[in-house]
Amino acid sequence: MCMWMPSLTSPQNTQKPCPHGDYPNDKGICCNKCIPGFKLVEMCQAEGQRSNCTQCPDGQYSDQLNFNSNCFSCKRCKETKNEIQVTECKKHQNTICKCKPGYYKYNIDSVTYECRKCATCGANQKEKQECLEDQNTLCVCEEDYYKVKSKCEPCKNCTDECSHRCSIYPTIKEEPGHPALINIIAGVVALAILLLIVVVFITHKITKRSTKKKLLKLSPKQTSVPVDSRVLINVEEPWDNDSVKAVPVSSVSEQDSILNLPDCVPLEIKIPELIYTVLDLVPVLQVKQLVRTLGVKDTEIEQAEMDHRSCKEAHYQMLRVWVERESRAGVGGRGGMLHQPLLDKLLDELRNMHLGRAAEELEIKYGLP
Repeated sequence: MCMWMPSLTSPQNTQKPCPHGDYPNDKGICCNKCIPGFKLVEMCQAEGQRSNCTQCPDGQYSDQLNFNSNCFSCKRCKETKNEIQVTECKKHQNTICKCKPGYYKYNIDSVTYECRKCATCGANQKEKQECLEDQNTLCVCEEDYYKVKSKCEPCKNCTDECSHRCSIYPTIKEEPGHPALINIIAGVVALAILLLIVVVFITHKITKRSTKKKLLKLSPKQTSVPVDSRVLINVEEPWDNDSVKAVPVSSVSEQDSILNLPDCVPLEIKIPELIYTVLDLVPVLQVKQLVRTLGVKDTEIEQAEMDHRSCKEAHYQMLRVWVERESRAGVGGRGGMLHQPLLDKLLDELRNMHLGRAAEELEIKYGLP
């Protein structure tokens, strides 16, 4: 299934476009896609043949026409994230969740969202629109109040916000012989308060900076060594045991370990297991696009295809090139271990390629939040 093209092509290699809904295999034969609820077992091998598809197993689904060899794991509604289940998972449809009452759906991107608590209107506010499934409560100021920053202040003067009240509040006439005396006094008091605030702020900053310098002089060699609680990925060969096990991240003193102990022990994920999982989730025709976005050069892709007759092993080598380069660049840390930023970059590129379900599958598999 490797879409490797020779450097020289002949005019006879022109390929007719496939009908809508079909796709060309590695022999240039148009094959049909599997319907929702099914996955690909074997693609067609000759004109007029149909691809061999089988139904997704329990706990998995496929909601689109596809030529994937695997279905996707069903989503689980998380009570800890204030979700409730609306519709259970079916072969052709993922689980449908929604936010529980008192919460609304806040979209982070096209795939990810979180349930946030509905706001309650504050003092001198009234509810204009109640909290909906995908919209927070909308509050406005009560009558004869106007919004100043986040608070509602009462109308006392003839401002633009309170123009409808101007006829109610009479204007104050100045006493003869005292022109604008009250306004002058008020301005002086306001200026004095402002200067006092500025002086206090500057004094606070200077004191804080001086204290910090003194502390640095007293203990220049004391540094905290936080325990890295991110996911670690161990670089190993494909034939190694690909089990997942917990390992310590760094050697620190007993006192620092107690002070910086994380909430959970970081996981060491075997590279072969991760790569083969990615190859199972990403459609074959999109693997090259993925490794290119990760920074693998075309010459490296061609070399992998020449070195390996198996398409899957060639794709494995392409991803391996990316992992090893990131290790040499310093992302991997020490001792042949790679930190979570490498996995985060992979998940980001999958979402950028509209493969959000594959990214979600990896998060479920490795228990990422």
